[in-house]
Amino acid sequence: MSTFDEDLFLKGLSQRKATLGAEYVTQNLAAADDFTRPFQEAMTAWCWGFGWGDDVIDPKTRSMMNLSMIGALGKMHEWELHCKGALNNGVTAEEIRAIIHVIGIYCGVPQALECFRAARKVLTEAGQL
Repeated sequence: MSTFDEDLFLKGLSQRKATLGAEYVTQNLAAADDFTRPFQEAMTAWCWGFGWGDDVIDPKTRSMMNLSMIGALGKMHEWELHCKGALNNGVTAEEIRAIIHVIGIYCGVPQALECFRAARKVLTEAGQL
């Protein structure tokens, strides 16, 4: 039995690829095995299909929210990935800097420094620094 709704999965897969890049998502799903595949499928359906799948909040705003929340949690691998996705969704380097300022205010200077390190890497790779 499937752990997710197929339509929600397909909607999520489309949004996930649009934000994170088709190549990354395809590789990520291909690397899933019997142990991790159910989570990958459910996460794609729930997070990307349900959470990102409506038109209430545009993808750019969702990306900005994600950077704030993931930065607050200090999950830097995910923050770097979503920083790349934010660029894909139209978030500018100046907006990323402003988001990091807020992270610094509410989560502390050390966390802001971690975000700046990751952002510098992503923005440099994207040719924006």
